[in-house]
Amino acid sequence: MIRPAVAADVDSLVGAYDWLFAPPGSTPGRWDPERAAARLEDAIESSSSEVFVADEAGVIGGICTVYLDIESVRFGHRAWVEDLAVDPALRSRGLGKALLDAAKAWARERGAARLELTSGEARVDAHRFYERERPSWRSLAFGWDL
Repeated sequence: MIRPAVAADVDSLVGAYDWLFAPPGSTPGRWDPERAAARLEDAIESSSSEVFVADEAGVIGGICTVYLDIESVRFGHRAWVEDLAVDPALRSRGLGKALLDAAKAWARERGAARLELTSGEARVDAHRFYERERPSWRSLAFGWDL
């Protein structure tokens, strides 16, 4: 079942980030679980973001954070999926699709014209999933830590 996260989920959600950090990913140099918990609490409470969880019999099996982002001159309002991860033991069961669909619906309901995300180049399995979800377009992303 996909549902919005609640404050009581925060500790489990912080732990779920290990799914993103496992190879081929890596733990960000500035990762701080306490700050992550505070940011998740903010995202859960904010009207401009949502944290969705895949709840498997009371256990979090997936997470998706989505934020209303910018008002683009070219495209209109954009929503951004920052984190999308499923417990490796539960992959290929439709949880990722259900989480992404929930993010799309949430963004659409708030007037977003686009939903975007980035994915590290090494995440080949994730890219196959995104391709199956038939994105409207693809691009390269570049970033700088400040």
